[in-house]
Amino acid sequence: MQKIIDRFISYVKIDTQSNPDSDSTPSTKKQWDLANKLAEELKTIGMEDVSIDENAYVMATLPTNIDRKIPTIGFIAHFDTSPDFSGANINPKIIENYKGGDIVLNEEENIILSPSYFDDLKQYKGQTIITTDGTTLLGADDKAGITEIVTAMEYLIDNPHIHHGPVRIAFTPDEEIGRGAHKFDVKKFGAEWAYTMDGSQVGELEYENFNAAGVKVTVKGKSVHPGYAKGKMINAITIANEFLSMLPKKEMPQFTHHREGFFHFYEFKGNVEHAEINGIIRDHDRDKFDARKELLERMISDLTDRFGSIISIEIKDQYYNMKEKIEPVMHIVDIAEQAMLDLNIEPIIKPIRGGTDGSQLSYMGLPCPNIFAGGHNFHGRYEYVPAESMKKATDVIVKIVELTAKYYNDEA
Repeated sequence: MQKIIDRFISYVKIDTQSNPDSDSTPSTKKQWDLANKLAEELKTIGMEDVSIDENAYVMATLPTNIDRKIPTIGFIAHFDTSPDFSGANINPKIIENYKGGDIVLNEEENIILSPSYFDDLKQYKGQTIITTDGTTLLGADDKAGITEIVTAMEYLIDNPHIHHGPVRIAFTPDEEIGRGAHKFDVKKFGAEWAYTMDGSQVGELEYENFNAAGVKVTVKGKSVHPGYAKGKMINAITIANEFLSMLPKKEMPQFTHHREGFFHFYEFKGNVEHAEINGIIRDHDRDKFDARKELLERMISDLTDRFGSIISIEIKDQYYNMKEKIEPVMHIVDIAEQAMLDLNIEPIIKPIRGGTDGSQLSYMGLPCPNIFAGGHNFHGRYEYVPAESMKKATDVIVKIVELTAKYYNDEA
């Protein structure tokens, strides 16, 4: 397990924060530092066909070691970290044999990782916990996934008695800003299906995610002297607020869970002359997703009838529920579930209340469920990952590769 810890720490110490305001791919030059390191490391451990393209997508092959035809499968993780919190000068802390109490991340600033608030910690008593020092994020999202994939490939290379078909792996930039799959070359990757190693706690296995759309509402008002405004002023802020007041009150993130969808407006800016509000729509059910879009259109129509053509809406679909693409090939989920069961890991099959590169890739022709990578509290100073969880995820990868070969032998 020490090799996993050392490998993980070598990755997280490289700053790979992505930038949503950049138009380049990758969105930050510093992502190249880890991309290049990974390409060289894959060559060192014995992977073949190692490539890194002009957009920093890293790919490599583990050739089959059996003489019958087995589908090529893949494993994918992203190397960028979230722009929500600093990823520079990460100084991980390693807590061996965690006692189950508070972990002081930063004594000077009194930053404490406590199971009284983050109750998931309680299940890792006695394990080795890797945390931040309280001033940065950790980067387990998704450098834990990268660690697990590289370690699993190295293990398979070093243990040729484990029979397997061809395996492709890929590491991508800019997932945290929604672009991880945008320039992914599915044809070059050449796998029939793949798994993203980008989930959280041990056992997570996800093949459903939100349908998603972005929303922008614009109001054009008229500003006149308030002392003489009667019948003349049109206050864009007031009308924008009226639009927000028409939303279903309980269909917002703070009131929803499981498969419940929501409206979420997260930005409001403007003045009397011009107001703009930005938000998102999310729902696992495609019909309900479409109904949410239709509701917003009706709200705009109602306001237009009352105030004239001064309010407009732009709705852009962002991604769809990958369940539609994975249900026809459910054996790829079954194999992952069986791998966990064989390793005495209880599968936690649940919908993702968010998006994933796997969703976009599934609609690009590469069905791609998501598997746990082991980390918790992503995108902030309280992020942590148990080393044992990374070891279990590594074992799951190896077992999936092994079971795929066995599945197709049995099918034959």
